[in-house]
Amino acid sequence: MNQDDTLQHCEFRCGFVAIVGRPNVGKSTLLNHLIGQKISITSRKAQTTRHRVTGIYTDEASQFIFVDTPGFQTKHRNALNDAMNRSVRDTLGDVDVVLFVVEALKFGAADAEVLPLLPQNRPVWLVVNKIDKHDKGLLLPFIQQMAEKFDFAGIVPVSAERGLQMQQLLDAIRPNLPEGIPLYPEEQITDKSERFLAAEIVREKLFRLLGEELPYSINVEIEKYEEEGNLRRINAAIYVDKANQKAIVIGKGGAKLKEIASSARLDMEKMFDAKVFLEIWVKVKSGWADDVRFIKQLGLE
Repeated sequence: MNQDDTLQHCEFRCGFVAIVGRPNVGKSTLLNHLIGQKISITSRKAQTTRHRVTGIYTDEASQFIFVDTPGFQTKHRNALNDAMNRSVRDTLGDVDVVLFVVEALKFGAADAEVLPLLPQNRPVWLVVNKIDKHDKGLLLPFIQQMAEKFDFAGIVPVSAERGLQMQQLLDAIRPNLPEGIPLYPEEQITDKSERFLAAEIVREKLFRLLGEELPYSINVEIEKYEEEGNLRRINAAIYVDKANQKAIVIGKGGAKLKEIASSARLDMEKMFDAKVFLEIWVKVKSGWADDVRFIKQLGLE
């Protein structure tokens, strides 16, 4: 029996699953744990995800193609955030299942803004995240309150940070995937290129190693990406909005930029399983987050 016959007899399922919610509810952490490897950047700061990042998990019975969307932004309006919000809306129209992620015991105005975006014509599962941070006795009343806000296909409490209830979540949504053959090879975990992932790794280090506000005025572009066997030569440009921000990124004597580059390089070598030569420059481009043409050039539109 060949592979195609096996898949037909097993009623293999394959489909797209969107992960949506307000900023900083743990969507990227959830994606990384569901597929078993880090591909989407995470930070304690909100709004770290700017692209639709696709993660792929394949088991014997199914292939889940997860789409991690940017957190729906309601506070800061500019061309960048408008583009990210359109990305969320577009994604919801193209998937088979939606995971709406909320933080346990916290449902505010920003969460409520996402509710009208949820589709009525496909299964929407509520994922209650960060359950490990709260008393179990308080969770049930919260879940009951949430169940009244939307006609959810089901509710699964999880801790993405600790990897709790991941298999239960996969088992719950599997029947909602359409029957069909896998769209990607079993070993593939993302449809994003190494070039894209390199930029995301640098951006994550900026979020983790710089101050509270600065990363929101920063973006990363890979200007050169060359593969030579088991070697990667990568040149990255960090775009900031103002000249004084450039000095902050570089740091005294270049120390901060060296720390960012060193940490990023180590993560790239681990992810790509290759030696990496990484060079990073910092460039000033005022008002880039409101420059629609530049946002499209960076692939953010």
